[in-house]
Amino acid sequence: MRPRASRPLISLVAAMQTICLVGAALVLGGCGGSDNNLNQTTTTNYVVENYTIGGTVSGLTVSSVLLANGSATVSVPANTTASVTSWNFAATFAPGTSYLITVQTQPAGEQCEVTSGASGTDTGNVGNVTVVCGYGEWTWKGGLNTVNASGVYGAQGTAAATNAPGARDGTSSWTDSSGNFWLFGGVGYDSTGGTGYLNDLWQRSPSTGVWTWVSGTDSDNASGVYGTQGTAAAGNAPGARQAASSWTDSSGNLWLFGGVGYGSGAVVGNLNDLWRYTPSTGLWTWVSGGNSVNAGGVYGTQGTASASNVPGARQAANSWIDTSGNLWLFGGVGFDSTGAVGNLNDLWRYVPSVGQWTWVSGANIENASGFYGTQGNAAAGNVPGGRNSMSSWIDSSGNMWLFGGYGYDSTGHLGYLNDLWQYDPSTG
Repeated sequence: MRPRASRPLISLVAAMQTICLVGAALVLGGCGGSDNNLNQTTTTNYVVENYTIGGTVSGLTVSSVLLANGSATVSVPANTTASVTSWNFAATFAPGTSYLITVQTQPAGEQCEVTSGASGTDTGNVGNVTVVCGYGEWTWKGGLNTVNASGVYGAQGTAAATNAPGARDGTSSWTDSSGNFWLFGGVGYDSTGGTGYLNDLWQRSPSTGVWTWVSGTDSDNASGVYGTQGTAAAGNAPGARQAASSWTDSSGNLWLFGGVGYGSGAVVGNLNDLWRYTPSTGLWTWVSGGNSVNAGGVYGTQGTASASNVPGARQAANSWIDTSGNLWLFGGVGFDSTGAVGNLNDLWRYVPSVGQWTWVSGANIENASGFYGTQGNAAAGNVPGGRNSMSSWIDSSGNMWLFGGYGYDSTGHLGYLNDLWQYDPSTG
């Protein structure tokens, strides 16, 4: 027989086992009530993000450019206030997609090129595609495609689609405040096919593309009509010439100096007459200088303006206009203070409000050698040698730049030059 005390212990153990089984069942019921849930698998969904493709466009100032990547396109507008425009395709692209960016449609008047980052495979957002514009394309806008064309003048003062200046070289040119192009003289072909020096003044409007014969004659080798110095008149006109110097002032007036051609007489030579043409009135004014050819220069005292000062007659000089509206003239082939002719290196300033010339720098005799000093260092004694047919610029700070020409180096040898000079009017 078992001792009596063991039976309650056995019953207690059995009860505890029953409670545990019920608890396990309740837990399984909370997971779905079936032991099939023990075989379920949990799945995680990942969201795949596409990538953008874009970059920058620089130099686009005229009209929009259309870029493409396959069938996807983006139009980038012109930007006249900043040099760089950022862009992106509106469409996005799946990771690992190969791309090739091309210019599908060029802007009008400019040429754009994808210069870097054009192709690859996207492993993230792409933002390094570089497009550069401004290479430009030539457009034949007027005139003939054959040599030695005669001028078609039409009626003076009347624009016409058939009008065109005759073939020529050595002209003077300006752009006025309204954006019109102006052309004067040179050596070339008149209305009859004759060749010689010309004194016709033409205006071309870019918006209409039409030429107007404004002033002067339609025949070659015309003498100048000077009138009274300082007085505008309808009959006034500079004589036929080439290789004159020109300026446009802030009021839109056109200025002309010298060249080689005809003064008031019938003899060809170098000129030193200064003229002003006022587009608003259509009148020429003889402002300064002589009305005959081959005049020597009157230099006066260097740095001092005088009513009697005037540069000698010359051709192929260089010209600038500064921020104060003063006219500057340098060198050329012409006549010095002694009446000798040669390459000049004199620098002159004309102040229209005062009406006087100032001899600023350089020699008052022809064929002077250049004094170079130390490259990169300004000095009072520095000066380019006498020369003609140079290139020139003026920068945003008002400094005047000069390059090359035909003339004299530092050793007095004559030949073609490649020296670059800067003149600072504020320091002289």
